[in-house]
Amino acid sequence: MIYMDNNATTPLDPTICEKMSHFLKYHYGNPSSLYPIGREAYQMITEARDIISKALGAFRTEIFFTGSGTESDNFAIKGVFDAYPEKNEFITSSIEHLAVINTAHYLAKKGIKTKFVPVDKFGFIDLDFLKDAITPKTALISIMHANNEIGTIQPIEKVSEIAKEKGVLVHTDAVQSFGKIDVNVNKLGVDLLSISGHKIYGPKGVGALYIRKGTNILPFIHGGHQEKGMRAGTENTSGIVGLGEAARVCKERGSKDKKHIEKLADRLKKGIEEKIPDIKFNGAEKNRIKGTVNFSFLGLEGEAILLALATKEIYISTGSACSEGGQEVSHVLKAIGLEDETAKAAIRISLGRFNTEENIETVLNELPEIIAQLRKIS
Repeated sequence: MIYMDNNATTPLDPTICEKMSHFLKYHYGNPSSLYPIGREAYQMITEARDIISKALGAFRTEIFFTGSGTESDNFAIKGVFDAYPEKNEFITSSIEHLAVINTAHYLAKKGIKTKFVPVDKFGFIDLDFLKDAITPKTALISIMHANNEIGTIQPIEKVSEIAKEKGVLVHTDAVQSFGKIDVNVNKLGVDLLSISGHKIYGPKGVGALYIRKGTNILPFIHGGHQEKGMRAGTENTSGIVGLGEAARVCKERGSKDKKHIEKLADRLKKGIEEKIPDIKFNGAEKNRIKGTVNFSFLGLEGEAILLALATKEIYISTGSACSEGGQEVSHVLKAIGLEDETAKAAIRISLGRFNTEENIETVLNELPEIIAQLRKIS
């Protein structure tokens, strides 16, 4: 089996699995309880919070655990608008993850207007449009750090500079960038930042939200005192431990993983361009998460390519895993100017820590033949 859909989810790293397994067996105490096994669980949550805060350049008190990256996005956006009932404008980009896009649609039902910043053919946002879109009624700007379909890395530092001049808060969805490139909240200048466990070889069902000290935001889930009353409910302690360990391993292996993945991605991209005619690369050549490789194979449908590769036990994607079940054309590819037919012809190959050079060569051997056969019968 060759797994190349790491932007959808990553395999659980064996070291993280081992740590979580030990925790599940021996540390079942409720972290809110005062007796020793409860205090042990609480301490392990604190350790995970420390690891993540250091990885982000934040303070421990600024990290809040959630149930996913999607929940972290919802927490940031809804929490800010709950805190600013007098403001009714939200700014985001046209290529955000559905966790942000659909939250914007939810806000619209409550009378909050969303302005969608357009992007160029490479997926970079229009900073002039962004600057002009801000008004005294704008409460929040949410721009993702790296796109999940084409990998484009946005100039979040510049977004933050523009926002600060107008006194507007900034949130970034860093689910696809954290663990792959340097993500430092102070360098980025953001007030809120979302991450997820299962994108960095950790477990599903856990994420975190960075909230800069002093940011005006209201609780997302009401109940007990957990997460300082901002996100109530008994903590997913094993998941939090796994997220912390995943962040630690990413920090430890960061440059090694990045070099390995980029080498594989360069070989894959070059090989596809050399071996297969009538294709279009989607995204930026530079300022991109290189492990995300998106091509349109003109005259075909991405879904047919995906299914053909799956018969060879090679697993890729046609776009975001969160929207693949639907029939609509990728909003990301449409936003960068692709016609529907070209967008439907796209596949996304996203590489990770456990991919090998042999994986790449196998794909480069199988894919040209599959494309040729599909074109012959289409």
